[in-house]
Amino acid sequence: MTGTIKKLAPNGFGFIAAEGQKDLFFHSKSLVGVQFDELHEGDNVSFEVETSEKGLNAVNVKRD
Repeated sequence: MTGTIKKLAPNGFGFIAAEGQKDLFFHSKSLVGVQFDELHEGDNVSFEVETSEKGLNAVNVKRD
């Protein structure tokens, strides 16, 4: 899937806005090929969706 970084928190997580989905949580451990501090709100990303106890999460997040 693809989406846009909607919000970044200073403690290493953020949210991705994806068309047709609720905002998806992601953690810095889920990033591929990019460091958390290199991301900016509004960046386009691609990712996979994983189900956890707390709902859907974005994993394998890559900046486009």
